[in-house]
Amino acid sequence: MKGTVGELGEFGLIRELTSRLTTTPAVKLGPGDDAAVVAAPDRRVVASTDVLLEGRHFRRDWSTAYDVGRKAAAQNLADIAAMGAVPTALLLGLVVPADLPVTWPAEMMDGIRDECQVAGAAVVGGDVVRGDAITIAITALGDLRNHEPVTRSGARPGDVVAVTGWLGWSAAGHAVLSRGFRSPRAFVEAHRRPEPPYHAGPAAAGLGATAMTDVSDGLVADLGHIAEASQVRIDLRSGDIDIPSQMSDIGQAVGVDPIQWVLSGGEDHAIVATFPSDVKLPARWKVIGAVLNPSALPQVTVDGAPWAHAGWDHFGDDQDAE
Repeated sequence: MKGTVGELGEFGLIRELTSRLTTTPAVKLGPGDDAAVVAAPDRRVVASTDVLLEGRHFRRDWSTAYDVGRKAAAQNLADIAAMGAVPTALLLGLVVPADLPVTWPAEMMDGIRDECQVAGAAVVGGDVVRGDAITIAITALGDLRNHEPVTRSGARPGDVVAVTGWLGWSAAGHAVLSRGFRSPRAFVEAHRRPEPPYHAGPAAAGLGATAMTDVSDGLVADLGHIAEASQVRIDLRSGDIDIPSQMSDIGQAVGVDPIQWVLSGGEDHAIVATFPSDVKLPARWKVIGAVLNPSALPQVTVDGAPWAHAGWDHFGDDQDAE
């Protein structure tokens, strides 16, 4: 492919992007009509949407277009899984400058397509618009498969808190990239291209999870949403949270206690859930805390004490781009 988006034109770009897509049995009518048709056997549709803005959520000098596509899809599909649903479809809204090389949105679409395949979903439609900065808006859909949705409001005193997936890896990778380095590669790749445990969400619903969310804004911050919605206190045990030796090495090199990345770093999209204490959890789940009665303390504590470091806030004064 040669040339720019402007030279290819709107409909040429749409043809290029849709030609790269695959489908699934749930898609009854894909891109090309006024709207898509996706099967909903459960007769309920789980939906979530998110927006990524260049310079705020990704940088082209840090991530390839393919990486951005994988990340954009992952953070939306993880929301579906965190409701206990199975991802089925994804819709894309794309804003790009006219002088952007056509290869960039094409490779981004490859990333979105491949991440959808990991989750068992498919891109079913969308829209493209000319604009000054790259903006990616994604809506993900899912099917509950006869389970009740696992919301944030069901945690009860006596439940355990358990997590599956990576914690702090993306934040550690961000710290590495911010200082101009590209290794350790595993952490840099975790920031560029998160790997949510999609299947763990529906599995947790089947195990009887009482509340659940994905870790997008930081473990303490996201558990804070569960604690507030459930009107409980959650206490985390820092000694039960694994910190890889390489993460400790990165922390020592940049002068950061890695527990800050684990508890306050976001964008790993691990799944954290609360379960009744008598539920036998598979090995992939790690119990890291407990649900307690509400108290005068903050709703999420660490080793019984308040945690001072906030998670991600899109409107916070101290939040730097990427």
